[in-house]
Amino acid sequence: MLQTVDVGELSIESYRSVVPDQILDPLLETARDLRGARVLHLSATPYGGGVSELLRSAVPLYNDLGITTTWKIIGGNPPFFAVTKKLHNALQGESRRPITQDDRNLYERTAETNADELRADPQFAGYDFVFVHDPQPSAVLSYTGKGGASWIWRCHIDTSAPSPDAWEYLRSFVSGYDATVFTMSQFVPPDLAPERVDIIPPAIDPLSPKNMSLDDRTAHAVLNWIGIEPDRPLITQVSRFDPWKDPLGVIEAFRIARRRTPGLQLALVGSMALDDPEAWEVYRAISAESEHDPAIHLFTNLTGVGNIEVNAFQRVSTVMVQKSIREGFGLVVSEALWKGTPVVAGATGGIPLQMADDAGGLLVDSIAGCADAIGALLADPAGAAALGAAGKERVRRHFLLPRLLLDELTLVRGIGRGVAPADLTTVGDHRDPVCGMATYTADRALTTEAGGQTFRFCSRRCQEIFARTRKEPADDDTAVARR
Repeated sequence: MLQTVDVGELSIESYRSVVPDQILDPLLETARDLRGARVLHLSATPYGGGVSELLRSAVPLYNDLGITTTWKIIGGNPPFFAVTKKLHNALQGESRRPITQDDRNLYERTAETNADELRADPQFAGYDFVFVHDPQPSAVLSYTGKGGASWIWRCHIDTSAPSPDAWEYLRSFVSGYDATVFTMSQFVPPDLAPERVDIIPPAIDPLSPKNMSLDDRTAHAVLNWIGIEPDRPLITQVSRFDPWKDPLGVIEAFRIARRRTPGLQLALVGSMALDDPEAWEVYRAISAESEHDPAIHLFTNLTGVGNIEVNAFQRVSTVMVQKSIREGFGLVVSEALWKGTPVVAGATGGIPLQMADDAGGLLVDSIAGCADAIGALLADPAGAAALGAAGKERVRRHFLLPRLLLDELTLVRGIGRGVAPADLTTVGDHRDPVCGMATYTADRALTTEAGGQTFRFCSRRCQEIFARTRKEPADDDTAVARR
């Protein structure tokens, strides 16, 4: 039932010319302290989502750094993944479909079966640290026991306003972990032990096939091959086919924008994942809505559109769209910005963190606003290019994979030394006191001295929020939490 995922080989030194030294140098130092440790990553699917893309690159880099790391996928039947999708939605605030007792029984039986297989694995006793990703495998720990390892639950979704019943149920499993990791401090439910919480935003791999350099001629040829006219204006949304991504709203916004830009094309590029049975319902709804509109193109990973094609879409598109209603982070935003392409995106979840200070594009909260933002960027190519360039620099500083590895290894090293996650620091580390993100590359303009302490910020926005919320007199400034 459990499946080990095969990964390739990567070298951390390959990132030297791409990632700032302020990240790579402390990463290498931290990894030296962990050389020889054994790590397991446990998730629900080997393809089709941000978690699998992160692990596809992170696991070989762990191994290159001398940390023996394995990635395993839990098993489950379609009814199980229907339950976990329901749980996923409930944790993001949906209350229409409660988690029933039958759902709980199936969820727990599947966790127990996976736990039995994991315990039977000869390697199980040798793991020092186990990362468990998202709700699907979270109950496994309750049936395996820790086995001598420290266990870390990594939540990639927005749990800022979960359905109370769903969160109470999941918390019964999560409370047994040594640490819990969230994308943003705003996502942390209030009833988790704060000393065991860490904040680690995800990141993209700039050298992966989806993000590696691709010349214009090749990118145009790739899209022409699948029926896109690359010389016509093009907007694209790349995401799972999920109601939270609002693909039908994207179609409506596109049709409004097209009135002002004749010849405009829309591509909806979706990913079908093993753990997301709801995707086919959304796909059928999109197909029905776009069936008689030849300017709307619908693609999936099951019809030959993979990483290289997505790379080409994100480079050739005039504007990328990510009109999420709820979002954990939205790595596709950083992917698009890494190519210098401007983005119109929903102001939700981790998207504003990626596009802080107007870097990268425009944030919206409605269909009409999305259409207006698309039109504004189409009408101002120079302004759109400047936004895209600013977005790329923000991604370089904050959202490339080695920064994620440094955060994770700092957490692992601290746990191994008995340091609570909330008390962790890294070599040269400062945490943004507003969003909780590590700020290894913050410049002087984003530094504030207060109460005898230096605070560093990821953006002017966080710096301004800090200034507004500081306590008076100045001697009390240190009361602002670093996490």
